[in-house]
Amino acid sequence: MNFLLRLFLLLSPFLGTFLIILRKEMQPYIRSALVVIGLLLLQTTFLPFIALGGYLPDLFILYLVYIALRRGQIEATISGFIIGLLQDIITTQFFGLAALSKTIAGFIAGYFFNENTAEQTLGSYRYVLLVALCAVVHNFIYFIIFFQGSNVPIFFSTIERTIGMALYTSVISVLPMFFYSRKYNTPWAQ
Repeated sequence: MNFLLRLFLLLSPFLGTFLIILRKEMQPYIRSALVVIGLLLLQTTFLPFIALGGYLPDLFILYLVYIALRRGQIEATISGFIIGLLQDIITTQFFGLAALSKTIAGFIAGYFFNENTAEQTLGSYRYVLLVALCAVVHNFIYFIIFFQGSNVPIFFSTIERTIGMALYTSVISVLPMFFYSRKYNTPWAQ
């Protein structure tokens, strides 16, 4: 027993340092997990009340574009998969469909990653255009598969839902654009 106590006291400074390093490395991921949980609660509880004609904005696309612009394509792709999988678990309609479409949207958003211009992109109209592009790709993939086997005309229903939800998501993305424009002191029309 004495030996184990001495060994623990001898190694405790190293273990504490390791835990501090681990905590600093994991801090962005823990923050991201909390943001995703908050967005999931917001998306499922509050946003149905502000639906326009049955169209809902997709807050996860806003966050995926943010991750893509700040951290790159690989993290955006993985985040898209995880966010889509959580959304699939909550909705339980077509399991894996949201994961597939959000993974592809994160992959496409990651193409616009540039370490040097992330703040300028987040605070300009380019953020809104990138959100619109990712929303169109996400919604088109999602609804072209979702409407398979239904009695509605697949192509027209897909285009209608894609354009409606992408426009609504793009309009909502103006709010974070103005926030980042003020935060990073960048002109939004740049």
